[in-house]
Amino acid sequence: MRKRVISEASETAAPASGDWLKLDDLAEVEISSEDAAHPIESALLPGDGGGWRAAAPGKQTIRLLFPHAQAVHRIWLSFVETSVQRTQEYVLRWSADGGQSFREVVRQQWNFSPEGANSQTEDHRVELAGVTVLELIITPDIGNGNAHASLAALRIA
Repeated sequence: MRKRVISEASETAAPASGDWLKLDDLAEVEISSEDAAHPIESALLPGDGGGWRAAAPGKQTIRLLFPHAQAVHRIWLSFVETSVQRTQEYVLRWSADGGQSFREVVRQQWNFSPEGANSQTEDHRVELAGVTVLELIITPDIGNGNAHASLAALRIA
């Protein structure tokens, strides 16, 4: 009998950088707040470091604006929380008309625990045509308005 041990990490790991849209060339980004030590580029661009963190507590929005409509087939998100127990909710939605109307892709909650589940990685396979705006709304703790939102990585293909 032949057997092979498979790694869960390979299922959720981000593919090679060549597969992703070059957001620095294709999109403009709007954010509701930003910690100067953790800018949004750290989450959107490969190899840029420790991810994004909000400067202000509470619900935060990250919006990617595409001047030329994009076809989107995959949205990969990674969140990490190693210090605070919290229940986060995020909403991912898109627009084909410059943000006049939105369609929801997913709304999801995750319980972070420093002693256990301290990371969340989601790989959303989608077929979105003509995307002009992609929006991520993060409520860092649905039970506490004082938590800060963060995003380790966001990749789009």
